Amino acid sequence: MLFFRGFRVGSFRVYRERQLRNVISKAVVMARGLGTRMRRVDPDAALTTEQAGIAERGIKGMIPVGRPFMDYLLSALADAGFTDIGLVTGPEHVSVRAYYDGIDTRRFRISHVIQTEARGTADAVAAAETFVGADGFVVINSDNYYPVPALRAIRLLDGPGLVAFSARVMIDQAGVPVERVNLFPRVVSDRDGLLTRLTVSEADGAPDLVSMNCWRFGPAIFQACRSITPSPRGELELPDAVQYSIARLGQRYRIVQSQDPVLDLSSRADIQRVTSQLAGVTVTW
Repeated sequence: MLFFRGFRVGSFRVYRERQLRNVISKAVVMARGLGTRMRRVDPDAALTTEQAGIAERGIKGMIPVGRPFMDYLLSALADAGFTDIGLVTGPEHVSVRAYYDGIDTRRFRISHVIQTEARGTADAVAAAETFVGADGFVVINSDNYYPVPALRAIRLLDGPGLVAFSARVMIDQAGVPVERVNLFPRVVSDRDGLLTRLTVSEADGAPDLVSMNCWRFGPAIFQACRSITPSPRGELELPDAVQYSIARLGQRYRIVQSQDPVLDLSSRADIQRVTSQLAGVTVTW
């Protein structure tokens, strides 16, 4: 009897077929935010006229950092194997949709998802229900450039999950300010590597692993997004929907740890640094 990495041949075929059925192709990119931090004037940020103009509009994904920031993100998704991308924007983002409609994206397809109001990240995910259908899918931010290995790992994960990134790497390699990293949701897991909760409590000490909104979901997340109430900030928050799905719907989220940095483009002070960090990255459509 032949064996392959601990499986008998027959068992390996069953395992492989099950794994291939769970491989997903769809990614939802949340690009509807108001960009409040990006709109804030920073006299110390050295911006070009074009960068300043887009920063004033708060459209972080379209900030030119060699080329529009989101170009790099979409190319990374394609590198990781995604072929269907749902781009969540607002009704007013006509120029964003026109820009991507004008590009011949041979490695992936873009579908436009309209989030009528900026009601939070859970509402942005809920807006993509028609695009997603019954398929598994990944959700990411439009103002983060994620490492391709992390995107590939979450795509190949067998079921719902979250990529947890090292807080120390975010500070030392991505160059994100310590005070900002300390505000990122901290990832708390059980002994089996399953997510138990996300917290931003400083009482838990300095974070070890943080969430940068790199999720794999199944259709159950839509019920959770519809079931939660607004947070104290007045928004429907994705972490609240995740917690609801764990507590009320029995969802289990496998944590995938990454020691690679995520580039964070949140404010005008980030633009020059991110431009330098992406200087050697090639965008391929």
